[in-house]
Amino acid sequence: MTEQTTLSKEQGNNRGASKVAAFSGFFKFLVRFRIWILVIHLGLISLVAFAAYWVSSLDIEKLVIPVFAPTQLLDKNGEPSSQMVSVKIESVSIDQIPLHMQQAIVAVEDKRYYDHTGVDAFGIIRAAFRNVKEGGAAQGGSTITQQLAKNVFLTGEKTFSRKLTEAAYALKIESTYNKDQILEMYLNQIYFGEGQWGIQRAAKRYFGKETKDLTLSESALLAALPKAPSRYSPLKNKELALERRDLVLRLMRDEGFISDEEFNQAIVEPVHVLKEVPSDQQNSLLGQYASYTDEVMDEAIELYGFTERQLLAGNLLIYTELDPVVQRAMEDTYRNDSLFPESASDQLVQSGAVIMDPSTGGVRGIVGQRGEHVFRGFNRATQLVRQPGSAFKPLMVYGPALENGYEAKSMLYDGPLDINGYKPNNSDHRTLGQVSLRDAVIHSRNIPAVWLLNEIGLQTGKTFVEKLDIPLSEEDNNLSLALGGLSQGLSPLQMAQAYSVFPNLGTKVTAHTITKITTTDGRVLAEAKPESVAVMLPEHAHAMTELLVDVVREGTGKNAAMNRPVAGKTGTTQLPQKKRSQGLPEALKMLGLSGIRRNWLGRSGLVMTIRIASII
Repeated sequence: MTEQTTLSKEQGNNRGASKVAAFSGFFKFLVRFRIWILVIHLGLISLVAFAAYWVSSLDIEKLVIPVFAPTQLLDKNGEPSSQMVSVKIESVSIDQIPLHMQQAIVAVEDKRYYDHTGVDAFGIIRAAFRNVKEGGAAQGGSTITQQLAKNVFLTGEKTFSRKLTEAAYALKIESTYNKDQILEMYLNQIYFGEGQWGIQRAAKRYFGKETKDLTLSESALLAALPKAPSRYSPLKNKELALERRDLVLRLMRDEGFISDEEFNQAIVEPVHVLKEVPSDQQNSLLGQYASYTDEVMDEAIELYGFTERQLLAGNLLIYTELDPVVQRAMEDTYRNDSLFPESASDQLVQSGAVIMDPSTGGVRGIVGQRGEHVFRGFNRATQLVRQPGSAFKPLMVYGPALENGYEAKSMLYDGPLDINGYKPNNSDHRTLGQVSLRDAVIHSRNIPAVWLLNEIGLQTGKTFVEKLDIPLSEEDNNLSLALGGLSQGLSPLQMAQAYSVFPNLGTKVTAHTITKITTTDGRVLAEAKPESVAVMLPEHAHAMTELLVDVVREGTGKNAAMNRPVAGKTGTTQLPQKKRSQGLPEALKMLGLSGIRRNWLGRSGLVMTIRIASII
């Protein structure tokens, strides 16, 4: 009994001790928790204090009078060659901007504009949920104030630090200016496409009127542009522009900015914009060498991640491979209608040309069209893909054949041919039994080319041209490739790069227009690093060049002969025979350049590709 009593007491004491220990542990946890809370509070206070100091220290004076140096293109000699855009902002006060223009931009860009203080937390959360739901960056969270800050103070890099700095600038702007002042600055400095910065210049360019005279429908169209000026430009894609304008009108109605009656009247109005640049804005954008400038812009956007907006905003120097002597000669040639086939009464026969240095890959000159140039319009030198015809034979057949042991004197079959149902014919509808590889090249005979490709193997030819950066699709898996029968076709720029291998001792250097892009104060933003790839042995490249010299001297290209060595290859798929070479010798003389100079062993000459196409 006594033992039981003692055991009970011990158990009670143990339970009491456990309770005390538990209470003591909980007390220690509370103390530690309070310490952590205090540390966090102090950290937050310090962070807020630092953020407040950082925001207050930001300089936003450029908002009042933004000073931009125009984006300038420099030629291969480092001399100014063209001005991409003359940044000219015509400011208008908020009372000159119609209320419906103000409401349109708020409705589509930042519907909580009048409720936030520069950064819209609700908008960010809403955008995040929308992006997760739609599986991508479907919606952004930047306010009008943040967009203004980005356009004036920052670059377009997509980093957390840039976004944080953008938010800080937005807070500083909101603490310094009222909403009307911010909206006025935004509308005066935002990019509306077609080289137009600010609402006043946009109103004049698209509608030929002052900002104060804009209608509701016109205001909605202009408000539709800043999100993607090129995509929604009514001059480039009227249907998309109309859809976007109607979206803006619906948003305005949903926000209560316009009535149902106003909405119904505005949404049925057609889109009417000026096709021609107003006289007071002419030459303010394009400057010199428009086709070359277009390609520079495309290259900067596609290879280096710039946007059109950034490139046109100014404060950039773009160093290029342009040779002004070459470019001027090309443009003078293209202005001479007598050198081209006769056109239809309502449309020119079009053409595009590229000249590049094979040793560096530098593009020395580009002409993308005949007639009037359209800013960043269709460039036939770089964007027009068409069947290369017989010009593809040296790339697909004869180049790889030389690499596989064939020589100029090698004999090739030239008779009736049927390979799995494919029956090529020569252009003269005659067969000679056998011809040398040299004769097959210089007279551009079809049957020997197809026969030879079959002999060396279709895959051998495909592997060779793929080294030249010539894209082939799954459909390009037949012997018609010997005659240039590609499913997609090639551009003059792609052909120039491919042919550059021959004068450059078998080495391909990637064609490019840009060497580097810097800020006006010298900070390098992008720099070219052209890839160099050995495609064929130097002796085989030399042999191919000798064959192409013979093409011009005595073969199908003899109408392009000059008083100095020229190497080249013809290829025709669209124009009738009598018009194929019309004017070409004189054009080459005016250019003062050859397709591939023969004296390339000492230094490489220039490679030129000219395409004259039927009306497109």
